[in-house]
Amino acid sequence: MRLATFNLLHGRSLTDGLVDSDRLTDAVRALDADVLALQEVDRDQHRSGKLDLTAIAARALDAPHHRFAAAVVGTPGEHFRPLRHDDDGHGEPCYGIGLISRHPVRSWHITRLKPAPVRSPVYVPGPRGGLILLHDEPRVVLAAILDTPHGPLTVAATHLSFVPGWNGRQLRQTVRALRALPAPRVLLGDLNLPAGAARLVSGWHPLGRRPTYPSGQPRVQLDHILADRHALDQLPPVRAVTAPASTISDHRPLLVDLG
Repeated sequence: MRLATFNLLHGRSLTDGLVDSDRLTDAVRALDADVLALQEVDRDQHRSGKLDLTAIAARALDAPHHRFAAAVVGTPGEHFRPLRHDDDGHGEPCYGIGLISRHPVRSWHITRLKPAPVRSPVYVPGPRGGLILLHDEPRVVLAAILDTPHGPLTVAATHLSFVPGWNGRQLRQTVRALRALPAPRVLLGDLNLPAGAARLVSGWHPLGRRPTYPSGQPRVQLDHILADRHALDQLPPVRAVTAPASTISDHRPLLVDLG
């Protein structure tokens, strides 16, 4: 069973700045993941051709089970508002995360995380870049209880805040929410935390250690696959860990093979 997490950068290529559905399909198909968590996912956004990126990725993997969970309605960096209910942004451009599975899903579960209450400095590269103050966005955790060949498994996808300290608070909230679901439990996503901090704050076991950011020459691991230490022995052993180069995004995907 292959688990993977990938921050898509809404499917954009760093080479030409474009979002192309065929290129996205090829990039996701190359992962050949049985369970795939996606971050920075668009649905009905003009910047990505009004595509449903989660659905495209699910078709690329021939995975019958998938769900998109919006964190905001509107376009990040421009005008957006929090999504308060699952149907709140129907017919409007949305931005959030996705979770895709080749294995049957017993049930889906959503946990919403509040944004940091203050603006935070973020470094933006480029000639007009530098440190700028940005408002944080609401975040969301999307979990699924799967029926796998190894037994029931809870998997969850998320993309945590870029604000230092607040992302740690959100990670602790996420762990508490997932503890209400059956073990074993695995969390996949861009946590905006380096490997050591993600392990210490969560108390969970990292299934793979590889730098994932920036994509060209990765220096830090922001993308993680963590397993709850409770019932960890019920998971198959890790056979391989990779973070391959991709034709899209400023992150590399993280892949963990179990069994």
